[in-house]
Amino acid sequence: MMNPIVKRIELSDGRTITLETGKVAKQADGSVTLRMGNTMLLATVCAAKDATPGTDFMPLSVDYKEKFSSFGRFPGGFMKREGRPSDTEILTSRLIDRVLRPLFPDDYHADVFVNVILFSSDGEDMPDALAGLAASAALAVSDIPFNGPISEVRVARINGAFVINPSFKQLEKADIDIMVGATFDNIMMVEGEMNEVSEAEMLEAIRFGHEEIKKHCQAQMELTEMVGKTVKRTYSHEDKDEELRKLVWDKCYQPAYVVAASQNPNKHERIAAFEAILTTFLEAMPEEEREEKAALAGKYYHDVEKEAMRRSILDEGKRLDGRKTDEIRPIWSEVDYVPGPHGSALFTRGETQSLTTVTLGTKLDEKIIDDVLNHSTDRFLLHYNFPPFSTGEARPQRGTGRREIGHGNLAHRALKKMIPQGYPYVIRVVSDILESNGSSSMATVCAGTLALMDAGVQMIKPVSGIAMGLISENKGQNFAVLSDILGDEDHLGDMDFKICGTKDGITATQMDIKVDGLSYEILEKALAQAKAGREHIMGKMMETLSEPRIDLKPHAPRIEVIMIPKDYIGAVIGPGGKIIQGIQEETGAIITIQEIDNQGRVEVSATNRDSIDAAMNKIKGIVSVPEVGEVYEATVRSVMPYGAFCEFLPGKDGLLHISEIDWKRLERVEDAGIKEGDKIQVKLIDVDPRTGKFKLSRKVLMERPPREENPRGEHSRRTED
Repeated sequence: MMNPIVKRIELSDGRTITLETGKVAKQADGSVTLRMGNTMLLATVCAAKDATPGTDFMPLSVDYKEKFSSFGRFPGGFMKREGRPSDTEILTSRLIDRVLRPLFPDDYHADVFVNVILFSSDGEDMPDALAGLAASAALAVSDIPFNGPISEVRVARINGAFVINPSFKQLEKADIDIMVGATFDNIMMVEGEMNEVSEAEMLEAIRFGHEEIKKHCQAQMELTEMVGKTVKRTYSHEDKDEELRKLVWDKCYQPAYVVAASQNPNKHERIAAFEAILTTFLEAMPEEEREEKAALAGKYYHDVEKEAMRRSILDEGKRLDGRKTDEIRPIWSEVDYVPGPHGSALFTRGETQSLTTVTLGTKLDEKIIDDVLNHSTDRFLLHYNFPPFSTGEARPQRGTGRREIGHGNLAHRALKKMIPQGYPYVIRVVSDILESNGSSSMATVCAGTLALMDAGVQMIKPVSGIAMGLISENKGQNFAVLSDILGDEDHLGDMDFKICGTKDGITATQMDIKVDGLSYEILEKALAQAKAGREHIMGKMMETLSEPRIDLKPHAPRIEVIMIPKDYIGAVIGPGGKIIQGIQEETGAIITIQEIDNQGRVEVSATNRDSIDAAMNKIKGIVSVPEVGEVYEATVRSVMPYGAFCEFLPGKDGLLHISEIDWKRLERVEDAGIKEGDKIQVKLIDVDPRTGKFKLSRKVLMERPPREENPRGEHSRRTED
């Protein structure tokens, strides 16, 4: 066995990250085992030797996987083995992908597969913050061309101090939680959530994370030297035809520039105009050359189109649709658009449109999370759908893609902190994108806010979101920051920066940088411009609905919550659930109970007030202490020769002796017309101090008849029983 090569990274808080290569998974092009404490990840990378003919993009696949055995757990389900990736695994895979992808050479098109597997965890350190470093280290010890290394860290602010890669427990107290991905020199990716922090505070967190990342990158460069992989493999993945490239630029650039500067706000007309230029060029070619050179001409024309758009913005300040760099597209919105859900909103910004609905539910509707390191429930759900028709594509929709999960997660983070603590309803927000041309996730945030307020959810503050773009050259010496970017400006630009927040601060962000040399000054300008844009969008939203509706929709479920002593939880449930099931059957309400902070939290829900009131009265009856002298409505449970047993509170029976039924003497209980199932008014007259048994009376609630007199004027000798 060859001796493994080990590199250690010392963290400022005394923890150590160990990178080891050469011991396991040696047939991969690159493999590294990362260990911090008892958390251990294996990252491998394999690349095809050649590119598939005709490929003109970077075919990178990143998969992050958590083994249940890493935390000593069995997978759920019948098969008891890991299945499809969880949302957590998908989101972590996307975090790695978004930093790695821009750093492969532009002309490298071989299939690359990066796999990161969690093999061990103690449940304290968060492995997703280490996965990007592990993946980059695997590339660093391979011969695959890559303009790295990179690393990713989680930055949290806890009690006013920044912490790198906090534990699960520490993160619970954080008011900033962001992931930062970067090379030694440049920020590449930021994503996370905050408790309404300022733009300056977010920049400070990014800077803090980048300083730590520089240490990780330096260690990987040294590791590359140690394994002798400084020289990467040679490749040739692109056909090149300089004569054709020059011809495309000569013939197509000027007409493309005219289209770019034409300021046409219609997306499809603009696309058709750009496509017509290439079509005209190809039709002018000899027929025998056309088929052979069409693909390569299309690639060169993409570069022409990109440069035309960028020059129009940088030289003349003209965007594709005619807006100024800080101008927001026209906005209109409508609430209560569809009647069936408990809340709905239609939000349209330019050619992007989201129809978002809200459904309110009970504890029974909570999402059960059964991830390797997270076994919990979620009461606020947000699902994002991006059907092909939203962009006019003629293709089927097959399941939920990684992009939809990522965009939905961003909107979820933006809104969730504005749901009041202890809100009794489980909330599901669903955003269906009906049109798309730029930042449908931010439209989801805006539509989600309006739909929640339309549903009567008492949000702490409304949230709006905006997507920012950047066109830059000469390492940021000449640049333009774009507000509310179009799809083409995202695709052809240098930055996609989404930011969400209330009027008082940022709640979530996602940023992807596609160029080197983005300065903090540019970021600061982008954040300031984004704040102005968010405020403008918020103003338009408030014109539609300025505050949550006072009440829920008539068809929404009603929920009331009561806290009961812990000792009474069993009494409300009853043996085998008999009591709680009986209350639900009798009242039509749904009742759930859970223990929180050494108390019982009881939720009672129904579609009408009468059912809730009836159930609440019964529960209060169970948890209340019976008081001598109080009057109760009782149900006759059984009739005996000596009296009737009556349930006067749920789970509490008392004896109504035959002598306490009526003022007149009864030979049988039935003589008073009392039978099982009857409801009668009774008074608690005594509690046996020795047995705790309850004694009830009906006659004391009845008017006492006058005494009978005998012929001699004497009172009758009948006694009162």
